[in-house]
Amino acid sequence: MSEEILTGLVVIFVFGVGAQWLSWRLRVPSILFLLIAGVVAGPVTGLVNPDELLGDLLLPIVSLSVGIILFEGGLTLKISELKGYGNVVRNLVTVGVIVTWGVITLAAIFILDLGLSMSLLLGAVLVVTGPTVIIPLLRSVRPKGHIGSILKWEGIIIDPIGAMLAVLVFEGIIAGGLKEAGSLAAIGIIKTIIVGGFIGIAAAWIMVQLLRRYWIPDYLQNPVMLMAVVTAFILSGHFQAESGLLAVTLMGVYLANQKLVTVKHIVEFKENLSVLLIAGLFIILAARLTIAELSYIDFSGILFLAVLVVIARPLSVFASTISSGLSMTERFFLMCMAPRGIVAAAIASIFSLRLAELGYVEAELLVPLTFMVIIGTVALYGLGAGPIAKRLKLSSPNPQGLLIAGAHYWARAIAKVVKDEGFEVMLTDSNWANITKARLAGLPVYFGSVLSEQLHAKTDLVGIGRLLAMTNNDNVNSLAAIRFVDVFGRMEVYQLSPFDEKRLSEELKGRLLFGEGRTYSQLDKLFYQGGVVKANTLTEEFGFDELTELYGGYIVPLFVVEDGKTLKVLAVDNEADPKAGDTLISIVKPIEDSTDHADHEDE
Repeated sequence: MSEEILTGLVVIFVFGVGAQWLSWRLRVPSILFLLIAGVVAGPVTGLVNPDELLGDLLLPIVSLSVGIILFEGGLTLKISELKGYGNVVRNLVTVGVIVTWGVITLAAIFILDLGLSMSLLLGAVLVVTGPTVIIPLLRSVRPKGHIGSILKWEGIIIDPIGAMLAVLVFEGIIAGGLKEAGSLAAIGIIKTIIVGGFIGIAAAWIMVQLLRRYWIPDYLQNPVMLMAVVTAFILSGHFQAESGLLAVTLMGVYLANQKLVTVKHIVEFKENLSVLLIAGLFIILAARLTIAELSYIDFSGILFLAVLVVIARPLSVFASTISSGLSMTERFFLMCMAPRGIVAAAIASIFSLRLAELGYVEAELLVPLTFMVIIGTVALYGLGAGPIAKRLKLSSPNPQGLLIAGAHYWARAIAKVVKDEGFEVMLTDSNWANITKARLAGLPVYFGSVLSEQLHAKTDLVGIGRLLAMTNNDNVNSLAAIRFVDVFGRMEVYQLSPFDEKRLSEELKGRLLFGEGRTYSQLDKLFYQGGVVKANTLTEEFGFDELTELYGGYIVPLFVVEDGKTLKVLAVDNEADPKAGDTLISIVKPIEDSTDHADHEDE
């Protein structure tokens, strides 16, 4: 028996992580692969039977995991992101929820032929979107401006609201009818807000005070924070059912926006933990489906799904964005993003089991209907959001542009050629003279340190997907590389080789630019000796060897433009291999003798 349990746990882990890796490689929303993996692991092959594997621990584990995921989502919510558009989020999680709930309830009654009580419960379950699907989609689509922030806030805040609605309907059902539910609803909403809000904010405040006074050693900060989250979740739920989701969400928001202590290391830990929890939960819940439940998806189910996509979401967004200041294209994109995720699946599973135990036959339909909506909305929105955003000119799904730390003479020269090849660039420097000359050259700039917290808030990094740290200070370059790992990913963070490379360990630097030993001093010397930045398109007859010979061997490859749309940054671990049709951007010595040298008065 123990071997079977171990095998089941390993299958969940391998399938979950493997599905997320595969989605990253294929640039497809991870939820699709997780659902497929769960169905394969469960009803198709029988490798995983969650009910036998976890027994009575199944629902508690699901509930607690969802709470941790929502806490991590709350940690990503910065109030500054909503400047000027907070009313849109407020409307989406109030007016929008009511509109969506009403449309889904009517659709369940007239299309699925469910009773009023069960239709209300299904509507409450399906109003949620959730960070487990929204955030991976936003990471893939990369919508411009405030649209991404609005969707992220909606997806995280709406989860506890949907859970609260589901609880109120459930209590009304078991109380004996909708009349009783009306009186319970008002009391339940007030209790949920008071209990969840107080416990969540109190727990966050206590943790801030403990961290501020250094009463928790570094190695225990993540475990203690996790302990505080699960304690707040359980304590809140003890006083008011399902208010724990609101408590941990508010706890995360409070920690993300306070200024007394840094929680960056906690955010990183929770992000990694959430990846594993999301993977495991989707595998577990999808594996609980049966072939009979999967076969429930018929024409009426598809029509029900169509109503959610074509009527419920557009009406919700339309009602929530009146006089909002959003453009028609932005409003349309919001209408095209409402995938359901793990919270809907978890809530449906919990209440389906409870109602089935009480003898409600229709409750058995909650889970297959919810998964049908999850699979359908994830497929539709996941595969369609990218092309729609691109068509509306609201996204940059694979940003090729460069954020260059340093706006000195040859950084400007490199940025100018890259920009002329059609790629976005932005230079940042704390030297006003360098910034002024970059502006005169027509280059986008940010006046300030690359390490400044205001860089993200005051600049538009749309189209920017890499960091090139090229200042004359090796320490600043390394710090910039460390900081932007969270923004661009370790693969897209580069810096010049340090003067003394042995002084820096591998984890304290980015990928080394332009080949072995390309330090600031060496490149500066090359430009002082007359080097210039050139872009040369290679052909079958005139390849890299011929180009090198043309410039007398004086050539330092910097970038390769492949197929006219992909910018390959050359580094120690990513050497040049240009082919016919590629454009090579490099430092070369002009063919004609010239006495002109680089102007270094701005260094």
